[in-house]
Amino acid sequence: MYQSEHALEELTISQLVAKGYERIQIKDDEVLLDNFRQILNERHMDKLKNEPLTDAEFDRLMTQINGKSVFDSAMILRDKFVLTRDDESKVYLEFFNTEKWCQNKFQVTNQVTVHDTYKGRYDITILINGLPATQIELKRSGVAFSEAFNQVERYRRHNFTGLFRYIQLFVISNSVETRYYANSDKEINKSNMFYWSDEENNRINNLKEFAETFLEPCHLAKMIARYMVVNESDRILMAMRPYQVYAVEAIINRALETNNNGYIWHTTGSGKTLTSFKASQLLAKEPGISKVIFLVDRRDLDSQTLAEFNKFEKGAVDMTDNTHTLLKQLGDRSKSLIVTTIQKMAHAIKRQDPVMAQYETEKVVFIIDECHRTQFGEMHRLIKQQFKNAQYFGFTGTPRFEENKSQDGRATADIFEKCLHKYLIKDAIRDGNVLGFSVEYINTFKNEVDTTNEEYVESINTDEVWMADERIQMVAEHIYRNHHKKTRNGQYSAILATQKIPMAMKYYHALKALSEQEGKNGLKIATIFTYQPNQDMRDGEVTEHAKDQLESVIKDYNKTFGTNYSTDTYNSYFADISKRVKQGIKDNKIDILIVVNMFLTGFDSKVLNTLYVDKNLKHHDLIQAYSRTNRIEKETKPYGNIVAYRNLKKATDDAIQLFSTTDNTETVLSQSYDSYLKVFLKTLGELYTMAPDPSSVDQIEDEEQQKTFVETFKQLSKTLLMLKTFDEFEFDEAILEIDQQTYEEYKGKYLHLYEETKKRKEADKVSVLDDIDFEIEIMRNDIINVSYILNLLREINLEDKKEQNKMRQQIHDLLDKADDENLRLKRDLIRAFLDKVVPTLLPGSSIDDAFMDFEEEEKQKAIESFSKKFEYPQQQLNRLVSEYEFSGQLDRSEVGKPLAGGLLTKRKKIDEVQTFIKETSKIYSSEM
Repeated sequence: MYQSEHALEELTISQLVAKGYERIQIKDDEVLLDNFRQILNERHMDKLKNEPLTDAEFDRLMTQINGKSVFDSAMILRDKFVLTRDDESKVYLEFFNTEKWCQNKFQVTNQVTVHDTYKGRYDITILINGLPATQIELKRSGVAFSEAFNQVERYRRHNFTGLFRYIQLFVISNSVETRYYANSDKEINKSNMFYWSDEENNRINNLKEFAETFLEPCHLAKMIARYMVVNESDRILMAMRPYQVYAVEAIINRALETNNNGYIWHTTGSGKTLTSFKASQLLAKEPGISKVIFLVDRRDLDSQTLAEFNKFEKGAVDMTDNTHTLLKQLGDRSKSLIVTTIQKMAHAIKRQDPVMAQYETEKVVFIIDECHRTQFGEMHRLIKQQFKNAQYFGFTGTPRFEENKSQDGRATADIFEKCLHKYLIKDAIRDGNVLGFSVEYINTFKNEVDTTNEEYVESINTDEVWMADERIQMVAEHIYRNHHKKTRNGQYSAILATQKIPMAMKYYHALKALSEQEGKNGLKIATIFTYQPNQDMRDGEVTEHAKDQLESVIKDYNKTFGTNYSTDTYNSYFADISKRVKQGIKDNKIDILIVVNMFLTGFDSKVLNTLYVDKNLKHHDLIQAYSRTNRIEKETKPYGNIVAYRNLKKATDDAIQLFSTTDNTETVLSQSYDSYLKVFLKTLGELYTMAPDPSSVDQIEDEEQQKTFVETFKQLSKTLLMLKTFDEFEFDEAILEIDQQTYEEYKGKYLHLYEETKKRKEADKVSVLDDIDFEIEIMRNDIINVSYILNLLREINLEDKKEQNKMRQQIHDLLDKADDENLRLKRDLIRAFLDKVVPTLLPGSSIDDAFMDFEEEEKQKAIESFSKKFEYPQQQLNRLVSEYEFSGQLDRSEVGKPLAGGLLTKRKKIDEVQTFIKETSKIYSSEM
């Protein structure tokens, strides 16, 4: 029987075979083991001295490598394995050639069936040297993309045992949407699924194009060998994103083919640490490079970057401030990669130790983190003087340009010459690698202070205005009163950025007092800043030395968190604060951290979602500060909240434009709640004008007016969805000027018009609504959708008829309320399955298999019926449906080949066939 995914699998496999894969038939674990053993013997025939492994030898081998964790399997895959043969001799076996990745054996199979906790039948498996290396799970066009992900997760929980633990990558696709991600022993978040793209960051979504590029044998092997990271600290595999791969490739090519410098512009939050580590690691293996030195700035969160490096490679970093240790590393010829601070390197050079002499001529590569701020000064000059034959590669999310040039007047290109790869904030937001921002501007003055007039501002005592006790108290109360809304009742943390230390202290005391009024339920407030040992106390506003102020707040901190820090253990205090700003709601976390400059660059925390700003920011400082809030976490964090108590609107727009190379700031910024509300009310007014109440929609008979109603309601629905993303949203009739019940009734009329239009199409009537692209997804119900219903089907109890009937009725009731477009399309199909097939299934039957078979039978009936009715060749129709499910595209000339008639008649028939193919692909595409 023609299986539901057979055509898609066959087209994909045919493409892979054309790319160089050998197609084999592996139906179960036993055949898989035999295939692995055969290839292992073939690839090691010389080492085995033409004596294949005996049964006993192979059994010993499998005992040691089979059924391990995903992480341990990944380590085994990349290592040499020592096997003791029956005669006690040793032989070194290699499971995967990581250096010459093209020199591996590539095979592809499909429909491997296993019986683990539950029966599993996998779509397409790519094997490298007989080991399952990449698993491809497919859903046809129109299926919710999450279904493929959920299916893989089910297999990871219940299947994927034995040699399937060697899977390194998953690829999931519904033909038009394709992503890849790394395997893991731990829970995998959907945010870890990545798009593949070309070097210009253009997505390669279509499965056919993805297979042509990403799944090309050498490229896939290179991704596994070179562009995955085995994180030993967290015991996880990490797959690199496409822009990270292109950046590393660009650096390696530049380093090996030229003596020139370069820099990588990847937006803040896009994973520069992983990219820079991989570049450093690969360059360190090159024989022509004496040392690779990764430089970070000692300021802010250097310890975080260093800790990340140690995660990727244990012992890679010296965390001490001891210059002697660095000199020892420089003198150790076997140590090819050094991670240190620019300050420590400058001190080492100043000591004029003899060990430094060799580096005046040897080729050294410097990889420099946050190069927009670490490479403009005396220390960089010292390093260049010492390392005369060095190359410099910088990483930055916010380069220096003419608009934000450094104090010495230089731009990033003045030092690093060429930008080797770009991945901008608009790219990262589009790809879902970082969040956008919701910026709220709060005016803290009445009319007497015009903060937008620069000349006026310069003529007044700005500190007197900004730091007035009444203003500080007012802002502090506003922050405290609204903090639970911005952070979803404390689920997230916040930073308050202030202009200077005295302001930070004023806010600290004000917020601390508000917190103490609530007792145990109060917010946990902390602050941190650096101080000058010889602070000028003559400044009129300075009444207490900053060190004494810091000592005081650390004492408060010790009381709050049960710690024992002081200014003498400042680094430990800093590290503890860093940890607590990253902790979740159940932990003893900091709610609001008050800072001046610290933590506004380089600090990554998924549970930080809000930045309160009471300081002037612009250009790279603004983007860096805002970007503390936009790390991907989960759906309850849709964007980074910025609450600005100064008019930073122009500065924000300028910075977004500068670092997005676009004038369209909407690419990054969501509009305010009030702006969306205005659009909603305006659109609602237009709706009321044409239909004062839901029942009056029935009186709209003119098709042009119906079209206007549909488009108006669609806009209303889109705007409502945007409003729902804001914490302050409530379906309040006093605000929205419509109650929820009335809105639902209007929606029902909208859906009715959709059905009526479809009926008119089927009756071959001309309608002005035919060109409308109905987007019912805009009103999608996230609970009652295709995935939800299909999961319910799986839970039907086939052994208890009473429970079975109860569940069937429950699903019928849910289908009656279907709000999801895909589910509405498949409603009749699912009902027929419930009533015709489910009652006939025996206990122990696979509902998954039964549904897939039923779906395919119904699909074939629909194709046969259409073929007869329209006198269209059934074989050609089957082929076109399969092609559309695979590529998401239809060739009109191919559709029209079997059709006769004049130009207009033929065009009409082609439209009818195309409509049928698209509808059929949507309806019969709900694999489980």
